[in-house]
Amino acid sequence: MLVLLPPSEGKASSGRGAPLKLDALSLPGLTEARAAVLDELVELCAADEDKAREVLGLSEGLRDEVGKNVRLRTAGARPAGEIYTGVLYDALDLATLDTAAKRRAARSLLVFSGLWGAVRVTDRIPSYRCSMGVRLPGLGALGGHWRTPMASVLPEAAGDGLVLDLRSSAYVAAWKPKGEVAEQTASVRVLHAPTRKVVSHFNKATKGRIVRGLLSAGVAPKGPAELVEALRDLGYEVEAAAPAKPGQAWSLDVLVDEVH
Repeated sequence: MLVLLPPSEGKASSGRGAPLKLDALSLPGLTEARAAVLDELVELCAADEDKAREVLGLSEGLRDEVGKNVRLRTAGARPAGEIYTGVLYDALDLATLDTAAKRRAARSLLVFSGLWGAVRVTDRIPSYRCSMGVRLPGLGALGGHWRTPMASVLPEAAGDGLVLDLRSSAYVAAWKPKGEVAEQTASVRVLHAPTRKVVSHFNKATKGRIVRGLLSAGVAPKGPAELVEALRDLGYEVEAAAPAKPGQAWSLDVLVDEVH
C-alpha cells in the first residue's frame, strides 16, 4: 500500500542535525528536479526578500520564512515525519505508533511537496516554505515542473498495490495515476455527514486518523474494494464509487459527524 499525503503549511524547526543530503532522499529519480527547485528557491530568497514573499504568497508576519529558505543547504535536517505538523499530522501522531506500525509508515507513506516533489517520512529534510501552488520566476508553476519526473518515478513506487490518495487538489496536479495504477487507486474525501460538505478540520483530522488506524491494525488492503471493507471494519461510514471505465480511480467518501 502506498499512501499519498499532503504536506503541512506549518512545519517544525529544523533543529541541529546534519544538513540536507539531497542525493540521500528516497525516489532518486526526482533528484535533478529537486535540485532545480532548491537552487532557484534559495537564490530568490537570498536576493530579494520582498519579491520572495510575493512569489511564495507570504504575509508580512511570515517574513522569517524567507530566511528559513535561504538556509536550506546549511540548516539541520530531521525526518520528514517530524518536520510536518498541523491537524492531519497531529491526528496521525507518528511518534506514538508502535514499532511495527512505524515500519509500515516508513514503507508506505509518501508526503508530496512543492520543494521535494515527494518524500518518505524517514527522509531527512530541513524546515522550509514552498507550497505546490507557487510559481517560481524561472521554473514556472511547480505542479507543472513536477509532472514529468513524477510520471516516470511514481508508477514504480506504487507497483501493483493499492494507492490511497489523501492529497489536497494542489498536490494532485503534480501526479495523477494513470492506467493500471489508477485502477488500484482510491481517492478519499471526508464529508461532514449532516451537511455533506468538506470541512477542513474534519477532513484533515479524519485522514490522519484513517492512516493511523490502518498502520496500527496492520491491515494491508490489496485494492480499493478491500480498503472499503478495512475502513468499515475500523468503524468508518464509507460510500464507494467504482470507476465508470478502465483507467480511472475509485472515489471514496468517508462520512463523519464529529472529530473526537
